[in-house]
Amino acid sequence: MRYFMAIVAPDEINQQVLEWKHYMLQHFNCKVALRSPAHVTLIPPFNMPDTMQHELEEVLLEFAQEQLSFPIHLKNFAAFKPRVLYVHVQPNTHLSDLQARLETYLMNINFPIKREERAFHPHVTIANRDLQKHDFPRAWQYFQQLQYEVIFPANTISLLRHNGEIWEVANSFPLSNKR
Repeated sequence: MRYFMAIVAPDEINQQVLEWKHYMLQHFNCKVALRSPAHVTLIPPFNMPDTMQHELEEVLLEFAQEQLSFPIHLKNFAAFKPRVLYVHVQPNTHLSDLQARLETYLMNINFPIKREERAFHPHVTIANRDLQKHDFPRAWQYFQQLQYEVIFPANTISLLRHNGEIWEVANSFPLSNKR
């Protein structure tokens, strides 16, 4: 099975992002981003036997309990030209540190993930690999003129699992709120 780990946005933010994903579907036939809830990826998709899910959940519960919750600030839009449009996550050392600690923790206990080669660039995807290059300028022009800003608490790490059609939250693990 395919899995990934993320901070999933609260329902009200997911609903707003879903509206933008539907805009991309209606105007540019972009469907891929509709397969997952609004989220900030911590560990990108990886393959793992279903039989390991319970063990991974125990590890994530233990890890999460040692991490502090923190705010995530979303502001406006950005792009990985010419294929990806996303809601911009403001720079956040808490988020970067959490991602690095989680990746190192999982690699140290030999979970089947690979160290990410690319630098961590947190974002909330609106459209990705099925956005055609020739459609990018028009789509980007639309999002550049929108204003959006919200702050939400990062208080859980979620394990998402692909069910063959979409990504579903398999389980979520609360971060500590002790300061």
